[in-house]
Amino acid sequence: MQIHELTPTECREVLSRTNLGRLACSRADQPYIVPISVAYDSESNCLFSFSAIGKKVDWMRENPKVCVEVEDVADRFHWTTIVILGRFDEIDDSAEHKDMRQRALELFERRAEWWLLGAAKRGPREHHAVVVYRIHIDTMTGRRTARDRT
Repeated sequence: MQIHELTPTECREVLSRTNLGRLACSRADQPYIVPISVAYDSESNCLFSFSAIGKKVDWMRENPKVCVEVEDVADRFHWTTIVILGRFDEIDDSAEHKDMRQRALELFERRAEWWLLGAAKRGPREHHAVVVYRIHIDTMTGRRTARDRT
């Protein structure tokens, strides 16, 4: 098996066709990781997402440094993974964020049933307000593997 490092262009191409990632955040030296629905914006080189208010939003508000992992796995010998280090930025309903919210919505709507993860029913203790946010990409690395055909 050989592992190849991806170029930034190859990383962006993988991000442009994915809609699921894993978000890692932390608070008080405790890591937390959850799946999230994502939309990559090539124009501003960021990820857009949304969530009901809960643990991850609370934690990211307190510590905006996050990590996102995206993968494309055909089998254990053929996979691609992207790791992003970035910063959480909440997009509120203010006039200042109107264009950014519209851009996020445009990207979400390109995906079938994009609202399902963020709108899924939760336990009685979770709030139902939805937060739209973006992850500014500070750094990104990617790897791809393929099985040797010898």
